[in-house]
Amino acid sequence: MQAAFYPSVRPSTRAARPVLALCAALLATAASAQAMDLDAITQLAKQRAAQPYSAMNVRLPPELEAMDYDQVRDIRWRPERALWRTRTEPSQAPSQLPSQLPFEAMFFHLGLYQREPVLINEVSPQGTRHIPYRSADFDYGKNAVKPQTWGDLGFAGFRLHYHLNSPDYKDELAVFQGASYFRALGAGQQYGLSARGLAIDTVGGQGEEFPRFTEFWLVRPQPGDTQATVYALLDSPRATGAYRFDIRPGAQTTTTVTARIFVRGGGSGAGPIKTLGIAPLTSMFLFGENQPRKDDFRPEVHDSDGLMVATGEGEWLWRPLQNPKQPLVTSFATTNPQGFGLMQRDRQWSSYEDVEARYERRPSAWVRPLHPWGPGRVELVQLPTPDETHDNVVAYWVPQQLPPPGTPLEVRYELAWQGDQGAGQQRPPSAWATQSRKGVGYTKQSPEALQKQVQYVIDFAGPALQDLPADAPVKAVVTSDANARVLESGVYRNPATGQWRMTLRIERLQGNQPIELRAFLQHLQHAVSETWTHVILPE
Repeated sequence: MQAAFYPSVRPSTRAARPVLALCAALLATAASAQAMDLDAITQLAKQRAAQPYSAMNVRLPPELEAMDYDQVRDIRWRPERALWRTRTEPSQAPSQLPSQLPFEAMFFHLGLYQREPVLINEVSPQGTRHIPYRSADFDYGKNAVKPQTWGDLGFAGFRLHYHLNSPDYKDELAVFQGASYFRALGAGQQYGLSARGLAIDTVGGQGEEFPRFTEFWLVRPQPGDTQATVYALLDSPRATGAYRFDIRPGAQTTTTVTARIFVRGGGSGAGPIKTLGIAPLTSMFLFGENQPRKDDFRPEVHDSDGLMVATGEGEWLWRPLQNPKQPLVTSFATTNPQGFGLMQRDRQWSSYEDVEARYERRPSAWVRPLHPWGPGRVELVQLPTPDETHDNVVAYWVPQQLPPPGTPLEVRYELAWQGDQGAGQQRPPSAWATQSRKGVGYTKQSPEALQKQVQYVIDFAGPALQDLPADAPVKAVVTSDANARVLESGVYRNPATGQWRMTLRIERLQGNQPIELRAFLQHLQHAVSETWTHVILPE
C-alpha cells in the first residue's frame, strides 16, 4: 500500500509510445460510445476482461519529463475555463455569461508521479464527446516550456466544484486522481483519507496490484441538480470494472457507488487473486492518545483514529488504529455487514494543535452496503510509517468467494464523508469509545512488575449511558487471548465529563507476541456499549 495519489508505476517490456499516439488509439472507445451509461461501460469492462491485459507505457514530452515536484505543482488549470462554468466550452474564449449549472469540473496536468493519462468525456443530452487536452487551458507558472507542441496528452484526473460552504464560491467537492483513488468533502471539512475503486492483494499475494481508472464520463448537470454523476472504466492485470458514482454534496457528502467487477482469466500471468478488496479506504495514523510520541509538540497526528464495524450479527466493533513497527493485518469475519469505516472521532482542535493540517477537520468515511454482501470479512492493514506524509492504513471488505471469469461481481454501497456538522458521524445506537489512553498513573508496584503490564483507560459516551445514575451497576466485560491475563478491570462515572470510564490492567505473558483484547460495558445483563477491540503490539 502506498500513499494516496502516488501509485507505483510498474515496469513493462513493451516499447514506450508517445502520449499523443496512445490517446489517439484509445479515443476509439469514446468515439464509438455516443450514449454512455453503466450498462455500456459494463460491456467495455467485460470485453477487456476477456482479453490479455495491455499495460499503458507512455513517454511524456522531454520538457515535462524533466520537471520536479515544485515545477509540476506550478502547472494549474485556469479556473475561468472550468467545464460548465460558462456557456462556452473549454479551450474557447470564455464568455461572461455564467452557465447557471450547479457543478464545475477542472482537470489535472500530467507529470512526475502522474504519468499515465486518463481519457475524460462529457455526457450530455446531445451525446458523448471527448474532452481534449489543450495547453491554453493551463497556466504553466514559471515553467519555460512550449506545451503547444505536446498534442493531446490526456489528463491526470479531475476535480468537481460546488457551492459547498458558501453561495458565493464553488468549493472543491471531490477529486479523482491516481490509480483508482478518489475522495470528497462535506461542509467545513479538509481533505484527509481517500477511497479507492478496488484493491487487489494488498496482503496475501505476491505484491499489491493497483487497478486504475483509465477513462471517465462526466454527466453534464442540469440547473437545480443536487447530485453529480460520474462513470468510470477500471483496468488492471487481473480485473476490470464498470463504475457509477453519484455524488451528493452537503454537511455530510455521500458518494453512492455501483461497481460491476470482472476477474480476468488465468492468462494474466500474475496468478490468481488472493485478496479482492471491495470499497477500500486508505488513511494515515502516525500517533495518538493510545500511542503517544514524546518528541512532537502535537498530542495526536492522524487522519483517522479507528476502524468501526457494524457486523451482520448486530455487534458494533471499535478498533483504535496504531503505527506498528511491523505490518499488522487483522480481520473481522461476518455475513452481510451493516457497515464499516475509518473514522476520525476526535474533533477537538486541542487534540492536535496543528494550525496548518487541521486534523480535526479531516472527514470520516463510512461504507454502508445497499444490498446483502454475503459472507466475508472486513480486513484492516496497518503499516509502519516514519511521518505523516505516507498513508499507512487500509480497510476493505473481502468477499468469501470470487466471481468466475466473465461473470460480474456487482456491489452497491453508500460512502458517507462525515464530519462534526449537520448529520455528524455514524455512531453505534448504544454507546461508543470517545478516547483510549495507554499508560500508568501513580502506583506502588515495582518497575519489574510494571514492565510486564499494560494499562488502558477508555471513556464511553452515548444514549445507553447518559441517563444512568452514578451508582448504576455498570461493569466491564473483558476477554483476552492466551497471551495475556486480565489483572484488573473497573468502571465508574467520570464526574468531570459525565462519561463512563473503563480501566484495564493486563499482564503480558510473552513479550514478543501480540495480545488481542475485547471489552464492553454491561448493565443488568445488557451490553450498553460497542465492543472495544484492541491489539497490544509486541515489545
